[in-house]
Amino acid sequence: MSDIQVSPHANDFAACIRGVNLRAALCQTDAERIRALWLRYQVLYFPDQALTHHQLERFTETFGAYGHDPFVTAMSGHRHILEVRREPEEDVVPFGSSWHSDWSFQAAPPSATILHSKVIPPIGGGTHFADGIRALATLPVELRRAIHGRCAIHSARRPYSHAGYRAGGRRTSMKIVPSDDAWQTQSHPIIRAHPESGRDALWINPVYTIAIDDMDPSESADLLARLFQHMLQAEFIYKHCWEENMLVMWDNRSVMHCAQGGYAGHRRVMHRTTVAGTVPIRPEEFS
Repeated sequence: MSDIQVSPHANDFAACIRGVNLRAALCQTDAERIRALWLRYQVLYFPDQALTHHQLERFTETFGAYGHDPFVTAMSGHRHILEVRREPEEDVVPFGSSWHSDWSFQAAPPSATILHSKVIPPIGGGTHFADGIRALATLPVELRRAIHGRCAIHSARRPYSHAGYRAGGRRTSMKIVPSDDAWQTQSHPIIRAHPESGRDALWINPVYTIAIDDMDPSESADLLARLFQHMLQAEFIYKHCWEENMLVMWDNRSVMHCAQGGYAGHRRVMHRTTVAGTVPIRPEEFS
C-alpha cells in the first residue's frame, strides 16, 4: 500500500496525487483509493510518472474496459492508445481546442479519459477543465426549470464529418479519419446523474451538443448559449499546467475540457486512453 498524498485545488475540483508509483501494478487498496479520489475531485494528476506504453495500458485497465475511439487512428501495436501530437510547423488549432466531453455523441460515452505527457512545450499547451457538478448546483432557477426533464442531441458532425474536418484545417501529425458516420446522433439527458457517486451534473458541451430535443431551433440555440455561458464561468474552471511525464485522468461524466494553444513553433506530444462508460441516465433513474 502506498503513502498517497492528496493536494486538492479550489472547490475540491482537481487534485494533485503523489506518493504512488504508477509504473508498477496498483494493489487493490491503492486502486480503490485512487478511484474514490477521482470520483470526489473529478480531475486527478500524478507528476513524475515516466510510463511505457504497457504501463499506461495497465493503469487504464485498472479502472475498466477500454472505450471505443472513433474517427482517429491509434498507435501502431497499441490499438487503445491515441497519440495527440502537434508539430512545430503546424498552423491549425490544437486537437481538442474547443470545450467538449470526450465522445459524448456515443450511446455510452467513456467514463474516463487518461492523458500522459511525453513532450511538453516551454510555453502554453495547458488544459482547462470545467466542473459540471458545481455549474448545475449554481444554475439560476429559471434555467433549471427550462431544462428539467429535457434531453439534448449530440453529434460528431462538426469536427469529424468530411465537411467539418476540412473546415478545421489539415493536420499533418494527427491521424483523423473523417466519416459520414459523424452525422449520426444520440439523445442524452441534459442533467445527468453520475452512475457511481450519484451527484448530478450539467452535461452538455459546445462541440458535440447540437440542439435540445423537441425545441424550436432558435429557442434551442439561445438556451444552449445561456447554459454554456454559465458553465464556463471562471469559478468552475481549473487551469492545468503540464510537466513531462505527468498523468492526468478526468471524469467525462461530469467534466468538460479544452486544450490550450500558445506554443506555436514547439512540439507537444501526449498519449491518451479512454475507459468505457455507461448510457447516461436522469437523476430520477439513479438508484
